[in-house]
Amino acid sequence: MTNALDTSLDLKRLELALQAAGLGEFQCNLTQNRLLISERMSAITGLPPGETIGQVGEIMEVHAHPDDRERFGSYRNTVLASADSFDVRFRMIRPTDQETIWLRLAGVISRDSKGLAARITGIVEDVSQHHLEEDTRAQLMAELDHRVKNVLAAVQALAQQTAKRTTSLESFLTTFGGRLKAMASANELLTAARWRGAAIDHLAAAELGAIAPGQTSWAGPELFLTPRAANALSLALHELATNAVKFGALSADGGHVALAWTARPKGGFDLTWTESGGPTVSAPVREGFGSTLLNQVTGRELNGDTSVEYRPAGVVARLSAGPQAMAERPDVMPEAPTTWVTETVATSSGPANLKGARVLIVEDAVLLALELETGLSDAGAQVIGPAYELEEALALLDQPIDAAVLDANLNGRSVAPVAELLSQRKIPFVFATGYGETGGAPSGFDAPVIRKPYDVTQVAAAVAELLAGR
Repeated sequence: MTNALDTSLDLKRLELALQAAGLGEFQCNLTQNRLLISERMSAITGLPPGETIGQVGEIMEVHAHPDDRERFGSYRNTVLASADSFDVRFRMIRPTDQETIWLRLAGVISRDSKGLAARITGIVEDVSQHHLEEDTRAQLMAELDHRVKNVLAAVQALAQQTAKRTTSLESFLTTFGGRLKAMASANELLTAARWRGAAIDHLAAAELGAIAPGQTSWAGPELFLTPRAANALSLALHELATNAVKFGALSADGGHVALAWTARPKGGFDLTWTESGGPTVSAPVREGFGSTLLNQVTGRELNGDTSVEYRPAGVVARLSAGPQAMAERPDVMPEAPTTWVTETVATSSGPANLKGARVLIVEDAVLLALELETGLSDAGAQVIGPAYELEEALALLDQPIDAAVLDANLNGRSVAPVAELLSQRKIPFVFATGYGETGGAPSGFDAPVIRKPYDVTQVAAAVAELLAGR
């Protein structure tokens, strides 16, 4: 009596386990040509529950998807001939509703004294969701590959066009670095919106917010641009801002730049850039790539046109975009950037002086680490590291350190343990990161943030400012 009760309880537990796992079960007696399908398997496959007699070995093959039928039949024959277990996935057309599902079929085979397959005990599982996720992942990877190649091609073209119109390496690095950062700012906004596009006011904040506080303003309705239009407008605003800092309104303390845009009745927008309060303006003698970009590239990318007037009182630029440049507003808008470091124009204060400062570098990208090491060494710092892994960085904290430059992520691991120990020792540090945490420093630390791609002189200047404030 006890054994019967125990057996009943075991069967009940097994049924609950199968139900919880979303599995259906079956038994097949090949000798008697009988197939027993459970209610759970019937719900998954659409095959009738209970006992079926005749052609039980081919019942799954009959309902297999035409593209998988031959492969499944070949696998079944091989398994029945020699295997003791099986595990196969294939597409099945469910007979009750003709829906195609991905099915996993697994189990064990019992053989008679002659070695022939006699019984099969197995389970079925609907794995359609898993395959859908795999397909989605493959599509996303293909799209990512496409976008990365497009970005690399754009960067290559930007470098070539910038190089053709600059006369020195220093000028090229400054100009190209600024344009690259403008692209990075736009891409960070696009990533925050899952590449659905970016809002004009966010692009304005990213480009103008940190250049000259109190000397820039922007206003207009909430308009959302496609990724292509967002990149184009970001580069255009960067070129205008760079020229304003070098020669225009933002080169004087009392100068001002006002950015305003309105929506067009039939789609698109009109945007006006107005400079005032700066030095007297005259048209440039030579047209650089920035002018070419504004006059030839921006308008075409926006499906509109552009014009730049060099009025004595200040530059006035007008950009128009067609309806093709507009995107639908996402359900959840990303927050506007508040901590972007976008200043790329050389300042009059000269290079940073880090003579004698012991600076720890924590960066997992070897080329970037080497570039940081060279730049900080040129500024006079004694470089500690670079540390490429979290353990390497932690091991270096025992020695005297005056400041540190930290990447936020080290091969998938947070740099937070290093930052925490530095904070406890009251050693200042700056984050140099590619992560788009526009709300502040990674992990909530009170530290300056420089977004990649950056100019190494930016990092050196940030470290020098940290040390000056101690």
